[in-house]
Parts: sequence; structure tokens; C-alpha cells
Amino acid sequence: MKKTILVFTILALATGLFLIGYNSSALAQEPVPDPDSLITLGKAIFFDSNLSLPPGQSCATCHDPEAGFADPNHLAVSQGAVPGRVGNRNAQSIAYAMFSPALYYDDTNLSPAIPEGQYKGGLFWDGRANTLEDQAKQPFLNPLEMHNPNKETVVSAVRRAEYADLFKAVFGTSALKNVELAYEDITLALAAYMRSPEVSPFTSKYDYWKKGEAQFTESELRGYMLFQPMGKGRCANCHAEGALGLFTNFGHQNLGTPRNPELPYYNLPPAFNPDGTSYIDRGIGDFLHSAGYPEEVAAKEDGKVKIPSLRNCAVTAPYTHNGYHQTLREVIEFNNTRDLPDAGWPEAEVPETVHRHPMAMPGTLGRLGLTDQEIDNLVAFLNTLTDGYQP
Repeated sequence: MKKTILVFTILALATGLFLIGYNSSALAQEPVPDPDSLITLGKAIFFDSNLSLPPGQSCATCHDPEAGFADPNHLAVSQGAVPGRVGNRNAQSIAYAMFSPALYYDDTNLSPAIPEGQYKGGLFWDGRANTLEDQAKQPFLNPLEMHNPNKETVVSAVRRAEYADLFKAVFGTSALKNVELAYEDITLALAAYMRSPEVSPFTSKYDYWKKGEAQFTESELRGYMLFQPMGKGRCANCHAEGALGLFTNFGHQNLGTPRNPELPYYNLPPAFNPDGTSYIDRGIGDFLHSAGYPEEVAAKEDGKVKIPSLRNCAVTAPYTHNGYHQTLREVIEFNNTRDLPDAGWPEAEVPETVHRHPMAMPGTLGRLGLTDQEIDNLVAFLNTLTDGYQP
């Protein structure tokens, strides 16, 4: 019961975060937006397929509720609004993204495996956005995603939308006149929806089990025990359960994922991928380089990507930043045998920073020693994290 109260208290507080930094010029003349109306508006924008150019792609196209708010097509990367254009990374679920902190460097929670600390937080695989508002601004103007040339195009589409009157009711009668402010308001509404209980409902079998309203099977329970920090799988060392059961420590790490030879991004024209088949995704390292961090700082982070929440992971295949792994079993098998000489895994995309235990020995990442049955048990537990369970 305490956990349930805590969850919905946080959700209620988070839903009201749109008030912080609200900068519409209408604020002085118009009522403060009603949170419920703001969420309703955000949902309408989220599912509007007329906000891309050409029309046909909405936020929900790549973040479908039926697929855990990830891409329902289970492709390595998502198709853009323009046929033939694709992104360079696997579309992440936006469910539970509201709980991610802003990007920061954590040098306090040290361990033998992470002696110097790690970057944590941020949104996207590289942590480049600190808030859901910042995250929501980017896909509209990305030429490989929704392909709008400018903010005016997006705002004009909203002016023509069926929910335009709702937009004015929420933000003020003149809210759609100023493009810059209207674009900010669009992202405020989207963020409000992404912070709503509809996107982060906490309705998995795991949640009901924690409340004593469901029972795990023997396989699910064994998988849960294997998952623990001191369990044989040691999964929770990175995918921390935490008080809310978010199953991530929000860190950035390089697990040694190989290049995905099936990644269609390699074949894009030089205007979109100047490196062609030589392209290397350096994750947060690329972001830190572009943001002007010192070379010695950024280079240490090359190849590291955000550790995702495992909620709904059973319905969000494929996995990892480039979609290399197709199934949960394959991900676990990789973590289980990555460093065994006869395992046959390809070299890591960025080998210099692969996360390894300082002492290569059995029972550590890459040589966990899990049996086939233990892998089955872990998969069974991970399936309990899917929302929509009916006790």
C-alpha cells in the first residue's frame, strides 16, 4: 500500500511539472492550464499523424501503447516519415521515462566494477535531453523522423487540427499566434501526457505481486531471485529494482554490443550518414564531444549508452541501441557468454570502453555461468514486467 501511495503521489507531482518554467506570453492574461485538460491535449498531439511531413507519422507511430510505447514494428530502427529514411538508433520506450533525472556524473555510488563513477540520467540513448519537454522538441524537426523543416510547419498543422480549440482553451486564445511560444506549449502538453498514469501505469504482474494480489510461478520466482544483485544473473547491478520497481540505475554503460550488420542507416546518402558503412555509434561519447566537453572526458564515454528500464521489455523487441539482439533470451545469452572464447560473439562496436569486471573470473558479466533453465527463468520473470496484467 505504501508503494502504491508513493507511486501515485509522484505521478501527481510530475503531472504538475509543466507549471515550472511555463513561459507563454498568455500566462499573464489567461488562466493557468488545467492539468487534466493539458494531458488530454498532449494525448491528442501524441496521436496526431498530421504533424509530420508528409503526413502519416505521429509520435505514437514509433511509441505505440500496444508495444510498451516503443516501435510496434520490431525493426532495428524506425522508418521515418519520408520513405527510405531511418534513424540510427532503436526507438526507446517512453513509458516510465518521466522518472529519469537530468544528466549528471555520479562519482558517489562506486563499486569495484565502476571505480570512477558513471554518467547517469538524461533521455535518449545518449542522454542528450534533460526533460521530457526537451525530448519532445526533437523528433518533429529531425529529417530522419517526422521531417518538418521548421517549427512553423508544426504549429500550422496544430492550428488546423480538430483539437485547436482545446489548445486555445488550455493555453489561451492567442496561444497559436506566436510560433516560438506555441511550439513550447506543444511540447509542454506532450510532456504532460508522457507523465500521466496512462503512459506509466504500474499495472504489471510484478506490481500486483508486490502488493500481494498475484502469485509468481515457480519459474518467475526463480528468475526474480537470479535477477538480484547477488543472484547468479546479477542483472539488478545495472537494472536496479528500486523503490518503484523501475529496473534501471539510469546509468550509461558499454556492454560490448556488436555492430548490427542489418542496420539500414549504414546505407543512407552522405547527407544523412557521411560515414556510410564505417559509421560507429559512440553513444553518450558522441553527445559529449558535440557539447564541447574536453576530449579526455568525452573519449572515456565513447560507446556507452543509457541503461533502459526493463518494464515492458517483453513487448519492445529488438534490444540494445542498434537493435542487434532480437529476443530477451539472446540478450541474456550475450551477457552470459560474451567473454567466453568459444561463444562466437562478434567484436564490440566500441571495444575500448567495454564494461568488464576488473578480474575476469566465472560469475561476472560475460561469463555468468547461467544454465539454459536459469535463462528460461529470467525470461519468465521479465515477462512479469509487462503492463496490463489482469489479476
